[in-house]
Amino acid sequence: MEQIRSLSQMIEEAKKLCASKGRKRISVAMAEDAGLISAIEEARKAGLVDATLVGNVDKVKACIAQAGASEKDYTVIDERSEAKCGLVAVAEVSSKRADIYMKGQLHTDHFLRGMLNKEVGLRSGKVISHCYFHQIEGYDRILFIADAAFNTYPDLKQKADILQNTVNFARALGVECPKVACLAAVEMVNPDMPCTLDACALVQMNQRGQIRNCVVDGPLALDNAINEEAAKIKKISSPVAGHADVLLVPHIDAGNMLAKAIVYFSKNETAGIIVGAAAPVILTSRADSPRAKMLSIAAAVMMAHHAG
Repeated sequence: MEQIRSLSQMIEEAKKLCASKGRKRISVAMAEDAGLISAIEEARKAGLVDATLVGNVDKVKACIAQAGASEKDYTVIDERSEAKCGLVAVAEVSSKRADIYMKGQLHTDHFLRGMLNKEVGLRSGKVISHCYFHQIEGYDRILFIADAAFNTYPDLKQKADILQNTVNFARALGVECPKVACLAAVEMVNPDMPCTLDACALVQMNQRGQIRNCVVDGPLALDNAINEEAAKIKKISSPVAGHADVLLVPHIDAGNMLAKAIVYFSKNETAGIIVGAAAPVILTSRADSPRAKMLSIAAAVMMAHHAG
């Protein structure tokens, strides 16, 4: 598969995969929202997914009707306890009856408790992380930012897992050997700035095969990670500088600000997904647009096919 360079292209590639290899099934926890079901219905009609909807059966069926969909196209599991919706939905995935775990109207803590449940959850034995992926006007590729939403202040070992999770996701979108920039405020190693030491260690781990299928460089400041001219001016010569696909942030504060700056200060399309679990996980906000939800579904389908 060629490298996917736009999110519209990602949807088309997901359609091709499903046409040749079959749809994936989403299990939705507390699917009691017509807008959410509209996005799932769009994905179903596009041939990407079938869906199991967990929640209050009366509310779910009302939302299906409101979305202009048909009950016959969905499997509905009646669960009226919000605290249990996540467990029921995630069990569909861990038992292999579904492929993707998706958040509906339940609170995030209940959703994540389901994902991390020791008996029916999707623990993988490694750090689970979040990845924003952006199509930004003026760039010829999708940019991946991790971790801007899930892990707060990761240590070196956690950063290595986050990096590998994100690389695996980028490869599912056709980026054969992602270029990874470990971001910091400067591009020189400074013992007084711990994230620069972590960046240096991650580069070594990559060179020794502990982080695979990518090229890692850092520390790099944001400008010389994504702008070739800025890298030249600072005389930084590496395959990553100016050409990064993956931006590994030092902590959640930097990542959250960077991701939201992209959303609000540029012309872009943005979605997000949880990576590193035993199956793809879609953690959308209740305020996300149907388009953002569709993009997250398509990305999860690409991941599921890549893993399988």
